[in-house]
Amino acid sequence: MSQVVELDLRFSSKSQSDVGSYKLLELPPDLCKLIEASTEGSSCPSFTIKGSPEDDAVLCTADKTYTVRSVVLSNSVLVVTPDPADEDADELDDEPLKDIAIRDQLSEVIELVPCVPRLHKLNLFLKGREYDEGHEDEESMSEDEDGIVKKRPRFTYEDARRTLQASDAELDKGLRDRRVLILKDELRPIAPSHLTTILELLLTNLVSLSLPYTAAPVSPLITALEDEHDIRRDVTRQVIAWFGHIKDGGTDTLGTWEMDADAVVKEVGLGVLRAYRNEPVSEKEFLDQWRKAVGDTFEERVSLTLLAGNYLASTDTLSDPPVPLLTYFPSAALPIDPGARFSELFLVRPRWKADEITHFLSDIAVDSKERDKLLLKHARAITGPTGIWYTARAKYNA
Repeated sequence: MSQVVELDLRFSSKSQSDVGSYKLLELPPDLCKLIEASTEGSSCPSFTIKGSPEDDAVLCTADKTYTVRSVVLSNSVLVVTPDPADEDADELDDEPLKDIAIRDQLSEVIELVPCVPRLHKLNLFLKGREYDEGHEDEESMSEDEDGIVKKRPRFTYEDARRTLQASDAELDKGLRDRRVLILKDELRPIAPSHLTTILELLLTNLVSLSLPYTAAPVSPLITALEDEHDIRRDVTRQVIAWFGHIKDGGTDTLGTWEMDADAVVKEVGLGVLRAYRNEPVSEKEFLDQWRKAVGDTFEERVSLTLLAGNYLASTDTLSDPPVPLLTYFPSAALPIDPGARFSELFLVRPRWKADEITHFLSDIAVDSKERDKLLLKHARAITGPTGIWYTARAKYNA
């Protein structure tokens, strides 16, 4: 039978200096497992608090980002320890500890909530640094407040790690998705038109050199683009890595490229569709242009589902028969704030089909559960004979 021990609870002799020294941090299950696993092994997880004074702080692990927010408790929590004043006496006394000191009283707990990486500032930092054909080696210039033109400071990968509120893995993925090159450690977004050109040349050379796209030697592709089109080797290699996986080994010292065919076809399709931002194009005409751009070998992969979240579909009802139309409308160009995002969407269209609007929300929600919460907060669902439609909860004026 366990023995009941009575302890005296009192305020610490250092309670005044201890006030505000303690914080309670509630860990989500995945972080608990990460810490518990580290105690059993040799690896130690790294956690970093990121954010400038005007930002809301986030906590980053190696591959995830969490919003740090304070939650008020309905009841205060006492932080108790042995009294520091009794530590010296305890060393000389064989009696078991009977006094517990109150060191602090807490009325809030710090909560960690998974969130999307905050990479929206990247567009600001990379403005004017675009890498384009014919302007590859031009220095980025900017004007100061006095109108004096100066060389723009370099924005490096380490600058991005230090400045942006994202884990390293999320930053790497964000740079990859935004097609940002790392040249001499400087970050430079590649011009979409130049990227489309490089991809079309890669597809052409795969066919002309009779290379399998699932295991194409990297060296002849890089050499062909450098010798015939003056495209830098390091640029071609990074583009290849964005659209597939480079495997080491084999006869090629640079490895072999396992191309993500759908990703390449999608990017070429976006390159074609960007020309129709202001004026719509008929669906048939666009698909014909897209198939021609990717060539006979890959034309069977052309599908509008690859471009979901990047276009608006409409119908020219004045034509006989009515003609389906497409307009370039990328979700990446929409506001990152959920309220502003929904405002923009409902100004473009007063109502959306459920399977259409969700594609324009994937980059502002961690998962489908959070996305559904955003829809519940900002939109009203209406079920009709053609399925579920969403309309605005608030009234937006154009």
